[in-house]
Amino acid sequence: MDDLRHFRDKAAIVGIGETQFSKSSGRTEWSLATEAAAKACADAGLDPSEIDGIIRCSYDAVLQHQLVRSLGIKSLSYHGEVGYGGGSPCAITTQAAMVVASGMAKYVLCYRSVNLGSGQRYGVSRAGEYVAGETAFATPFGHLAPAQWIAMIALRHMHEYGTTSRQLGAIAVSQRANANRNPNATMKGPLSLEDHQASRYIAWPLHLFDCCLNSDGAGAYIVTTTERARALKQTPARIMGMGMGMAWNQESVRNYNRSLLTQIPEQQETAKRVFGMAGVKPADMDVAQIYDHFTPGVLMALENWGFCKIGEGGPFVESGAIGWPDGKLPLNTHGGNLSEAYIHGITHIIEGVKQLRGTSTSQVKKVELSFVASAAYVPTAALILH
Repeated sequence: MDDLRHFRDKAAIVGIGETQFSKSSGRTEWSLATEAAAKACADAGLDPSEIDGIIRCSYDAVLQHQLVRSLGIKSLSYHGEVGYGGGSPCAITTQAAMVVASGMAKYVLCYRSVNLGSGQRYGVSRAGEYVAGETAFATPFGHLAPAQWIAMIALRHMHEYGTTSRQLGAIAVSQRANANRNPNATMKGPLSLEDHQASRYIAWPLHLFDCCLNSDGAGAYIVTTTERARALKQTPARIMGMGMGMAWNQESVRNYNRSLLTQIPEQQETAKRVFGMAGVKPADMDVAQIYDHFTPGVLMALENWGFCKIGEGGPFVESGAIGWPDGKLPLNTHGGNLSEAYIHGITHIIEGVKQLRGTSTSQVKKVELSFVASAAYVPTAALILH
């Protein structure tokens, strides 16, 4: 991994911004993205006209030229994008870090904006929807929604390792407690394990509270070199480790043709690169923000990123290890996709930066290393911030 270490600490996140999150914003994604981006610029102490690079998720409805117009950006020297939805936020950051380190741009804006609450809801299939490639083996047979896809993987993990629904519920309960401290979270109020178990099934064995929200909102942040960051308004969150990964026989969530359904090889391989670049271990992390579209994805990600052994994710979360403030690895301290808002994981990076700044609503004491990971079951990415 020595060949990757020359990227360590070359880039930093210097400004963050987010909108109010809701189920119905009454606004366009363009308006939301513009607000989040302008807030990120103000947070960094930059005029929007100084932005000269923009990287987006390919799923985003807002294109770069729209933000160039609405923010008053003079000129871009770099524009790019990353696919795979929830796998994109850390991958966007990785690309941005390489762009500024290479000198292609000075200040790169990264963003994600969605109207999944009031607009077209993710995971809803419609009659006549385009079916080809890998979807041809699922959609015509009623295997339509992400909850159904993840349910099959969850069942296999339960079969092989004795994982229980109550262990999955421990993740949802912990994150709701974090959301209750977060004024911008959309889901509030107590949530007990009994509440989780009593909630209706969405796709057995997944209950309602095992599933992420559909939200309206946007988040944005700015990446620059650590050298330029010294002159800006905020203490930078330096990128100590970063990486992207795609494994053999990779599909989009429905990775049913792999020999091991209960392991996530793209995360395992990316972990080697990210931790190798940073020169640290999973046990060194003070706090983690791990993409949580469904609770089984969190449990398996904890195993595959190396925070516990394969098959031991259930006992790990059940033990209170992910709880705030005294857990071994406080997790998704903003409430995550399950209880804050589902903005495709961009908020996990923003929360990772807040933890280093000491401004989280569920602040962990003495945070030096902040881990952030993008989606499970699709091409993935991760960051170590410090």
